Amino acid sequence: MINLLEVNETNEMIEQEQLDVRTITMGISLLDCIDSDLGRTNRKIYDKIVYSARNLVSVGKEIEKEYGIPIVHKRISVTPAALLGGACCHSPEDFVSVARTLDQAANEVGVNFLGGFSALAPKGLTKADRNLILSIPQALSETERVCSSVNVGSTRTGLNMDAVRLMGEIIRSTAEATKDRDGIGCAKLVVFCNAPDDNPFMAGAFHGVTEADAIINVGVSGPGVVKKALESVHGRDFETLCETIKRTAFKVTRVGQLVAQEASRRLGVPFGIVDLSLAPTPAVGDSVAEILEEMGLASVGAPGTTAALALLNDQVKKGGVMASSYVGGLSGAFIPVSEDQGMIDAVERGALTMEKLEAMTCVCSVGLDMIAVPGDTSAATLSGIIADEAAIGMINQKTTAVRLIPAIGKKTGDKVEFGGLLGRAPVMSVNPFSCEEFISRGGRIPAPIHSFKN
Repeated sequence: MINLLEVNETNEMIEQEQLDVRTITMGISLLDCIDSDLGRTNRKIYDKIVYSARNLVSVGKEIEKEYGIPIVHKRISVTPAALLGGACCHSPEDFVSVARTLDQAANEVGVNFLGGFSALAPKGLTKADRNLILSIPQALSETERVCSSVNVGSTRTGLNMDAVRLMGEIIRSTAEATKDRDGIGCAKLVVFCNAPDDNPFMAGAFHGVTEADAIINVGVSGPGVVKKALESVHGRDFETLCETIKRTAFKVTRVGQLVAQEASRRLGVPFGIVDLSLAPTPAVGDSVAEILEEMGLASVGAPGTTAALALLNDQVKKGGVMASSYVGGLSGAFIPVSEDQGMIDAVERGALTMEKLEAMTCVCSVGLDMIAVPGDTSAATLSGIIADEAAIGMINQKTTAVRLIPAIGKKTGDKVEFGGLLGRAPVMSVNPFSCEEFISRGGRIPAPIHSFKN
């Protein structure tokens, strides 16, 4: 049982250390909206979202006011749209109309983002998958709140290299379509391996087909809280370091558990999971990079960075699972460059490179996240980066993802500006050597031997 005493213990965390609940995300199944007629499908989608989430924002604000816990975003995730359009979407333009419907519904209920304009293609591409993927550049350029994701591989199935190749082209096209806004469309597009069904964070959230008709998932955050706790044990041994992170993660997760249960009760929707990821923001003092530097690194990117991140990620998970019976989603530490001032500083001082970030993704929650690359980066190179990151996820049985932003007209050292939680990013260099012949082979990379569990 969670009580107000536990919330009161977090007052200092909220007021001084930037603890927040990053999002209340309502997952909504749209499988009952499938229809052979596109117009009817769109009407059903709009009506169900607006009805199901009609009180989501107001309830979130009530909980904020009553408990004094900042809830930064209220969001929605829906069934992957490629599954909805199989019977009625016969072209990319048809899927664009679905994206517009999703955006209109999100605007009507007042949420910040809606995720689920997605395709699950870890082994092969259906006609609907391909049409949805081809529609992404236009869909994301014409909508404000819609987020898109494509799953291109899994430990169980291997990597769909046809989808990997296509996504390199789509990322470039999306950057071109939104170049007047520094490629903002790419900030709302993520490519996954081993995508989870219950992720509350954008841009990768979607409502898995194994989930209930509606569900409440909550994502908590608190890098500033962890950093403050570590300052109190500066210079102590690793056992003390680990215990401090675990205790702090426990307290942070309890706050998320309270918010999730309250939202579930007030909305009459089942509680799903708490995602206890440390999600940074551009605000000073709310940085995963600064946690790693507090451990003793002169800068993120220095030797020892991957080990420090592995320790942090593991202890966050260990502390969180003791605080809630339903921990899920991604749950660990995020390292998005544009959303973390410490990461930005490390890139600008030359301490952090793309190659080091890739090594760090082997042990953190997701992958290469919110990274701006030169505008002339080829589609094949983007696909090669996706393939590398997806291979890490496939072999290590973990979720990995790529959110790259080709900065059209810009070169290494320039900056892109998004504002809000998406922040700003220095354009990072990429390896200049070509992988086009490798990417163009087509087909699949088989699943690893250890995937055979039966």
